[in-house]
Amino acid sequence: MMTLLLQTSVLDINYVAIWPMIILSISGIAVLLFGIAKDPVHRDMSMIGIVGFVLAGVATGRLWLPVKTVGQIRAFSNMVIIDHFSLYFFFIFIIIGLLTLLISASFLEAERLPVGEFYSLVMFAVVGMMLMAAAGHLVMIFLGLEIASISTYALAGYRRNDLRSNESAIKYFVLGSAATAFLLYGMALIYGATGSAELEGIRTAIIDNVNAATKQPVHTELLFLGAAMMLVGFSFKVSAVPFHLWTPDVYEGAPSSVTAFMATASKAAAFAAFLRVFVFCFVPGYGQGLHSAWTTSLETIAILTMIAGNIAALTQHNFKRMLAYSSIAHAGYALVGLIADDWQAVAFYLLTYSITNIGAFGLITYLAGRGDRETEIDDLAGLGFNNLGVSIAMLILLLSLAGIPLTAGFMGKFIVFKAAWQKGFHVAVIVAVVTSAVSVYYYLRPMVIMFFRELKVEPKRLPLPTGVLVTVVLSILGTFYLGVMPGRLFQAMENAKVSFVQSR
Repeated sequence: MMTLLLQTSVLDINYVAIWPMIILSISGIAVLLFGIAKDPVHRDMSMIGIVGFVLAGVATGRLWLPVKTVGQIRAFSNMVIIDHFSLYFFFIFIIIGLLTLLISASFLEAERLPVGEFYSLVMFAVVGMMLMAAAGHLVMIFLGLEIASISTYALAGYRRNDLRSNESAIKYFVLGSAATAFLLYGMALIYGATGSAELEGIRTAIIDNVNAATKQPVHTELLFLGAAMMLVGFSFKVSAVPFHLWTPDVYEGAPSSVTAFMATASKAAAFAAFLRVFVFCFVPGYGQGLHSAWTTSLETIAILTMIAGNIAALTQHNFKRMLAYSSIAHAGYALVGLIADDWQAVAFYLLTYSITNIGAFGLITYLAGRGDRETEIDDLAGLGFNNLGVSIAMLILLLSLAGIPLTAGFMGKFIVFKAAWQKGFHVAVIVAVVTSAVSVYYYLRPMVIMFFRELKVEPKRLPLPTGVLVTVVLSILGTFYLGVMPGRLFQAMENAKVSFVQSR
C-alpha cells in the first residue's frame, strides 16, 4: 500500500487516499439501486449500509500508519490532505453514521418510509463531511459542505407527510443557504486578499504579508472582512449564538434519528473545517492582528453561546428542544477549545459529546414511538417503574452530558477547560464551569420525572429494537471507556499532533 501511495503521488492522483469516501459513495449508490430494483426487506438494506461503513472504517485505519510515516498525503493538486487530523474526524463520522443507521431501522420500519434513500443520504452526507475534514482548499470545503448540507436538508424533511418535518426542512434549507452564502462570499474575499484559495497559500500569504498573485501586500480590509464573513458562516453551522435560532425548531421537527445525526456528525464536520481554516491559516503572531481579532470575537461568541444555550434549556418541556439548546451550549464548550488553538481538545470533546448524544437520541427514538409524538419530558413520568433498563441507560447518558465525573462528558470538558485555562482564557473557562453547573438542573429534571413521579397511564411499549439496543450499549460503553481510560486515545492523538504541526 505504501508503494502505491508513493507511485500515485507523482501524478498527484491518489485514489487510495480517498478510499473511505469512494467506499461510502459506492455503498450509497448500491443501497439506493438495490432498493429500487428489488424493494428488499429491511434487514438486507441494513446489512449493505453497515458493511459499507465497516469497510470505510477499515480503509481509514489502513491509512493511519502510512500517514504516520510520511506526515501527510496530498492529492488532487493539494485539494485533499490526508493527515491524522482528518483521519481522526473520519472515524468520528463513520461511527456516528453507522450508529445513525442502527437507530433509524425501527423508525423507518414503523413509518413505512423508503429505506434505501435514507441510508444513501446518510452515506453521501458522511462523504461530504470527510471532504470538509480533509480539505486543503477553500473550494473543497465548500464542495464538502454542500454535499453534506443537501443530504441533511432532505433527511430533515424525510417524513414527508408530517408538517413538522416539512417545516424543519424548509427552515434548515433557507437559513442554511443564507449561512452558506456568507461563507462563500468570505472565501471569495480571502482569495482576493491573499491571492490564493489553498489553505497553505493563504497561510503563507498572511505570514509573509504578500499577495500570492499580485506580489503586493495583503489587503488587510479584505482579509478581515472575509474572515468575519466566514466566522458567521461557520458559527451558523455549529449553532453558535447569535446564529443559533434555527436549531430548536429544526431539531424538534426532524425525525429523532436525523436530529441525532445533525447534532453530532454535522457539528463535528463544521468544527473540522472551522479548525482547518482558522487554526491552520490564521496563525498567531501574523496577519496584521488577524489572529487576535478572531480569537477575541470567538471568545465572546463562546461565552454568549454557553450562557444562552443553558438558560434556554432550563425552560424547555419538549425533550428534543431541551437537547437542542443543550447542543448549543456544548458548541460553546467546543469553541472554548478552538480559541485555545488546541484542536486535539476540540476533537476529543466532539467525540465524547457525539458518543453520548447519539445514544440519548436513540432512546428518544424508541420512547417517542411512531410519529415522534411522545417527546415531552413529562411523558417520561414513571418510566423508572415501567422500564428500568431504558431509564438507567438514559440516566447514564444524561449524567455524561452534564459532565459528571467518570463519564466521557466530564473528561471532554476537563480537557477543553484545561487547554483554555493554560492559554489565558480565564473568563471563558469560569463561564464554562458555571454554566456546566447550571446544566445539571435541566439534565436532572428528566431523571426526577422518570424515577420520582407516578406512572399515570400504563404505556404500551414494544421491545427495544435491536439497532437501538446495540447503539445504546455501545454509547454507554464508550461513555465509561472515554471517561475512565482515555489513555490510548490520547496517545494516538499525540501522533496526530506531530502530523498537524508538520503541516503548519
